[in-house]
Amino acid sequence: MTGPHRIAAVLILGLALLLAAFTDPGHGSRDRAPRAGVPTATPKATTRPQPPAPSAPALPTGTPRWRSEPVLPDRGMLVAYYGTPGTGSLGVLGETSPAKAFRRLQRAAAPFERPGRPVRPVFELIVSVADGHPGKDRDFSHDVGRAAVQEYVDAARDLGALLVLDLQTGRTDFLEVARRWEWALLEPHVSLAIDPEWRVRRGQRPARVIGSVGAGEVNRTSAWLSRLVVEHDLPEKLLVVHQFRTSMVRHIGRVKARDGLQLVQHVDGFGNRAQKLATYRAVARPDLFAMGFKLFYDEDFNRMGAKAVHKIRPRVRFVSYQ
Repeated sequence: MTGPHRIAAVLILGLALLLAAFTDPGHGSRDRAPRAGVPTATPKATTRPQPPAPSAPALPTGTPRWRSEPVLPDRGMLVAYYGTPGTGSLGVLGETSPAKAFRRLQRAAAPFERPGRPVRPVFELIVSVADGHPGKDRDFSHDVGRAAVQEYVDAARDLGALLVLDLQTGRTDFLEVARRWEWALLEPHVSLAIDPEWRVRRGQRPARVIGSVGAGEVNRTSAWLSRLVVEHDLPEKLLVVHQFRTSMVRHIGRVKARDGLQLVQHVDGFGNRAQKLATYRAVARPDLFAMGFKLFYDEDFNRMGAKAVHKIRPRVRFVSYQ
């Protein structure tokens, strides 16, 4: 092979070796970075156990119980017996002992149950009773003895019922009287009701006129009760406002919602079904309250049953028997 031919052959051989080095997939591949957009090789499956999917976060420590435990669930209903200790003259609750009243209440509440709509029993106990005479304080109202109320506080807790303390305050401000029952309202299962029918002004007497309350007095009472719930980390409470005439709550549109409280407007009119529904529709303010409705054993004519009550609109959430 002549010199020029030998030089050409060497050059061709060198070029072939160089091309082989660059096309060998195993040569230098560990150090070569992948190009953008080009997937790398799929890693081998591992037998290492995977961590479980995260569960729903727990409530932070210190979260108020009223934020997680509504006293009146969205689809739930409350059914109550109403009265005062030791007498049936003011309602069915006082006709017998708390334990016997509870058994009767359970029978009354059972027809209201619906799938997915739990019913919770309630004792609504009048603890400040309006009087036709002035009394020592000249406020035309007296408080039930603490021992009698304590019996219902204990019984409701043991039986799994709510207890609502009902106030008929005569000439005294609702807030002033509510403060006297703070000892019971500190219990997690005890709530409050105010009855403007029996809240009269100077110169008036209960039962001779139908009383009334202004929105300001309602708001002062609800603000105090809300603070009690929040500061003592209590479950949500009811504040029930009884009413059967629009005039009984003056400037009702100014009533304020409160932290830790479920406001209930309880419509108390009696009569036949048409009269009761007319009263309800005239008074109801579902934009401000959950709605309540009273059934009278003696005063109602052709008393409404559970099926008829369930048909009422706005929907009734709290029924009480008197």
